Amino acid sequence: MTRIAVCAPSTPITREDAARVIALAGAEFPDVEIVVHEQCFATDGHFAGSDRLRTDALVECANDPSVDAVWFARGGYGACRIAEDAIAAFTHAAGDKIYLGYSDAGYLLGALYRERIGRPVHGPMPADARRPGGDEAVRRALGYLSGRQDGLEPSLAGERHPVAAFNLMTLGMLCGTRLMPGLANHVVMVEEVSEYLYAVDRLFFHVTAHLGGIAGLRLGRVSDVPRNDRPFGAEAEGIARYWCDRHSIAFLGEADIGHDSGNRIVPFG
Repeated sequence: MTRIAVCAPSTPITREDAARVIALAGAEFPDVEIVVHEQCFATDGHFAGSDRLRTDALVECANDPSVDAVWFARGGYGACRIAEDAIAAFTHAAGDKIYLGYSDAGYLLGALYRERIGRPVHGPMPADARRPGGDEAVRRALGYLSGRQDGLEPSLAGERHPVAAFNLMTLGMLCGTRLMPGLANHVVMVEEVSEYLYAVDRLFFHVTAHLGGIAGLRLGRVSDVPRNDRPFGAEAEGIARYWCDRHSIAFLGEADIGHDSGNRIVPFG
């Protein structure tokens, strides 16, 4: 039996979200038990409860020796506010787990990878059940947590370098902080959502300046781009190639990741 604890380091989910995921797991993954922390339903302004409540819930889930994986409920914003304090309170039990999420959860994935705690993994979250085709995203995550490998990002097959995957904005905010992991010799995958193309360009300006020595960059989906009052003059791939060229970073093509139900799984390392 794989026991999965769900907590919300950023923003809350609804009880309907949780019930849908638990029902799917019960019907299709009999060897999985999902335990949703009550904190996932708390609200404090933007957040799933206060910083202290979110920290305590994450620490409780991470330090529980009966839990095999910690599944982050949803992105949004907030994980960076609690990451350092939470990880400082982790015990030996926290090092024996998978930590699964993406988007704002990337702050925690990066910090865990930096500290060599557990197995950080980019992949779908319970809140993705709301998306069109979201049940398939949840199945992909539960399959991976059950030991299956068919949900992995396709380019990982045969990849000889360690890998990491982030939302571009999250990675940009990680750079230069105490949460930022060393990514030299890694293939780094990035995706973005709901940013103007000029903002994507600005993010690549910043991020690529901090990625010297990586083995290469793959670009996931850049989706739901707002319409600006004038064309930017380049699409997302052109922007990525431009900044990779400026910093002598190999552009390796596409990655099958993004803020959608097709988001594939990328274990760090």
